[in-house]
Amino acid sequence: MRFEPAHAERANAMRADTLIAHLDIRFHVDDEGRLCATMPVDARTHQPMGLLHGGATAALAESLGSMGSSLLIDLSGQGVVGVEVNANHLKGVQNGTVTATGHMVHQGRSTHVWDIRMHNGAGELCAVCRLTNLIITRK
Repeated sequence: MRFEPAHAERANAMRADTLIAHLDIRFHVDDEGRLCATMPVDARTHQPMGLLHGGATAALAESLGSMGSSLLIDLSGQGVVGVEVNANHLKGVQNGTVTATGHMVHQGRSTHVWDIRMHNGAGELCAVCRLTNLIITRK
């Protein structure tokens, strides 16, 4: 799946009044057509030891993958719900920005599976995440 800049514009337009906006997660498309999202590492996303909170990492991964799936379906009759997210934390991050890059591993009629890699500002891999979304019919 190749995303275009217009996809990121649509994703950013859906941020208002959500956790995505509260955490200041912002979407963009990289040069390879992958959907990406950035999130600041600051007081909103720290755990008590001053490191990026694992829950914030999972929130970034789920936000990216769920938004990616929502851009690929007909939202007038379908919805996206995350059914499983996991994160392997590889490197602590104290400040700056993390960038998540999504790659769809499986795009079925009822499930989407995403591989999401998170890098710190120095380009170092700091987390590897997997998200499974269920594509549901809206009532």
